[in-house]
Amino acid sequence: MLWFNLAKDHGFIKTEEDERLLVTGDGFATGEKPEGRCASKAVTFEIDASGTERQARNVTFDQEVAARRARLRGGGRIRG
Repeated sequence: MLWFNLAKDHGFIKTEEDERLLVTGDGFATGEKPEGRCASKAVTFEIDASGTERQARNVTFDQEVAARRARLRGGGRIRG
């Protein structure tokens, strides 16, 4: 996902082939539009080529596994 603007109700997705596809608010499969920062989030979608411009439809956000944070050993004390 490149970006989505709630006020304008549209955004763009970049495909693996570097094509930019328009996605409108009703193009999300779950009906839930992204809120906040969604740039660089992985999505799954279909391409609708029935109109004058190719668009993304049935867009869903891929589940992301949260990265584990590094921990200091020894209860957080810094040894030096």
